[in-house]
Amino acid sequence: MISFDPSRRRILQVAGASLVLPGLAPAVLASVKDRPQLTDGVQSGDLLGDKAMVWSRCDRPARMVVEWDTRSVFSNPRRLVSALADARTDFTARVELTGLPVDQAIFYRVQFEDAQSGVASEPWFGHLRSAPSQRRDIRFVWSGDTVGQGFGINPDIGGMRIYEAMRLRLPDFFIHSGDTIYADGPVPETLTTENGRIWRNITTEAKSKVAETLADYRGAYRYNLMDENVRRFNAEVPQIWQWDDHEVTNNWSPSKQLDSRYHTKDINALVGNARQAWLEYSPMRRQQADNGGRIYRKLSYGPMLDIFVLDMRSYRGPNDANLAEKPSADTAFMGPAQVEWLKAGLKNSQAQWKVIAADMPIGLGVPDGEVSPGVGRWEAIANADNGAPKGRELEMADLLGFLRQHKVANTVWLTADVHYCAAHHYHPERAAFLDFEPFWEFVAGPLNAGSFGPNPLDGTFGPEVVFQKAPPAQNTSPFAGYQFFGEVQIEGQSGEMTVQLRDLDGVVVFEQHLQPV
Repeated sequence: MISFDPSRRRILQVAGASLVLPGLAPAVLASVKDRPQLTDGVQSGDLLGDKAMVWSRCDRPARMVVEWDTRSVFSNPRRLVSALADARTDFTARVELTGLPVDQAIFYRVQFEDAQSGVASEPWFGHLRSAPSQRRDIRFVWSGDTVGQGFGINPDIGGMRIYEAMRLRLPDFFIHSGDTIYADGPVPETLTTENGRIWRNITTEAKSKVAETLADYRGAYRYNLMDENVRRFNAEVPQIWQWDDHEVTNNWSPSKQLDSRYHTKDINALVGNARQAWLEYSPMRRQQADNGGRIYRKLSYGPMLDIFVLDMRSYRGPNDANLAEKPSADTAFMGPAQVEWLKAGLKNSQAQWKVIAADMPIGLGVPDGEVSPGVGRWEAIANADNGAPKGRELEMADLLGFLRQHKVANTVWLTADVHYCAAHHYHPERAAFLDFEPFWEFVAGPLNAGSFGPNPLDGTFGPEVVFQKAPPAQNTSPFAGYQFFGEVQIEGQSGEMTVQLRDLDGVVVFEQHLQPV
């Protein structure tokens, strides 16, 4: 087991935490009631070289002012000002911190200056650690699926406590593997759960129905940001967001047929509103490609780690029986452009470890409604026939074959989506498709949603369940404790990677050590 030295990084992070906490509830004095208000805390994200993004939101037209320093007393602050935040962006703003010193604690404070009067808000504090340029210990966490199946912010149990469990691990960053909201999941006042126990939610108008309008989607993000655990976590842990289906609606693809809850029946209209809201609320720098709307991207975190953040939702073909024998637009899952980008990025990566952050697992059968052999629709890559690659499996076979051909080593897949935790090892000795090197896939989640699973394995790429932990019944509430996040530790000297799966209280339920080759 890796022994991490609780020295410089942890001391700096704990010191920063003591400063952040007062900022989580900025004082609102009667004499300054007309000041702008930070309504949803602060977030940082997408660390890259000497850069990091900082995000926040105000209650009126204003400009966000961010000051940062390497000392918590802000003796030499650098100041940046955002573009005007107004109704066009739901009053959200972001700035990119640049010129950050390597591998240091960065303390920042955020204020908004009223666009008319120039009056400033109370500050809100946050901190991060900048990316390294040399080998060192790395620790990060990942998971997905927030506020699903109607399980929202429950004040009786202290809100979304798993975010606090992740924060206490003092990670360098967090990968949110998708389903950052459940736009199709209203949050009722109460739910009856196992053994008749009542789950009680904080509710809002925005979460009283499925999201359709841009305002609806924005309101779903604001709901999550009401949780104190989430706000504290956001202020202390840089994030890497990706999206999946519930940012729009369950299992969406070009073939999605919207149910009677929706007034609009145009899936593309929903996707447009959902994408805009996601881009407004994610602490992500805007990509130049796709008119600034591209979500897949690579983030390098020093010489030991490259992170490839995938988008398995935007470019897929329709959900169908997934049995086509030749590649086509209908068999796309990531799509040709993204696959070629991923191939080139992995081939050219000089990092010791290449983490592929995926929206969905590779070898698990994820149905879109009722399915039987050869009948129905599949939501993910696998089609449950255990044979040679077909449908979306063709794209994955092409990618895995490329990685073997070009001797790309030390790839690890991380994902969420299925609402339980698991460790899968893929090997050609067990597979119908043989042209690939063995690799690992780790699954974590949900963060605050109903628990499901386990899903059946498809043998095309030879997966083996090394570990899984799933609830005894489907849609088990967070009361039952089947909420999970994953943690990755990379030891700076040896390069060993340790992957852990942790429960709602941060307790390790599984651990796997991986040696670099």
